[in-house]
Order: sequence, then structure tokens, then C-alpha cells
Amino acid sequence: MTETLRQKQSRFVRLTGQLIKFAYDQGYEMTFAEAYRPLEQAKLMAASGAGISNSLHTVRLAIDLNLFRDGKYLTTTAAHRPLGEYWESLAPDCCWGGRFKRADGNHYSCEYQGRK
Repeated sequence: MTETLRQKQSRFVRLTGQLIKFAYDQGYEMTFAEAYRPLEQAKLMAASGAGISNSLHTVRLAIDLNLFRDGKYLTTTAAHRPLGEYWESLAPDCCWGGRFKRADGNHYSCEYQGRK
């Protein structure tokens, strides 16, 4: 049976909860950066070179998370690696932005229609 978009979105939320719990269990703290991006915003960001117009944020299958340890904001892709690798282990369609051509370490998504 093929998973509908709504079912996939629901599974994405559950998996994101597992990622957040894992992060806290490892001694990290997190805040949300971006979970939803309107299509118009995605197009503007793509035009400026800061994103892509068909972002998975527009269909609620991607989230950007801010990462902290001991109160310090961790901005590098390398800092997200343990979480990215855990995320990828959760399901075959879980994609971590740290593997993108232009690394985006705080990005966690579920592949949809060929998009990561």
C-alpha cells in the first residue's frame, strides 16, 4: 500500500520526535529553526540562491533544527553529524542535509517524489 502525503507527514512528525529525544539523551538541546515554508517564500529563497523552489519544507516533510550544547549554539554541519547519522538510521527515506552537495547540517527530511 502506497503511503499518502498526509500519512508520510504524520510519520515524519513521529520520526522528528525520536530525533529530538535522541538529541536530548545525548546531552544536546534544540530549538526549531524552520518547519514549514510557504511556496512563495521557497521561490524567493531559490531566486536569491538561499534555497530551492521545490523544498520539502513546502509539503511539511523537512525541518531545520538549531543545536546547542552547554548553552553554546552549534552551527557547523560536523556538530550535527551524530544526529544526522541517527536520523538516517530511522527509515530508508530519512535524508540528512549534511550529505547534500551544499551541506545543510541542520536540515532533516523525508524523501518525497525524488526530492530530499
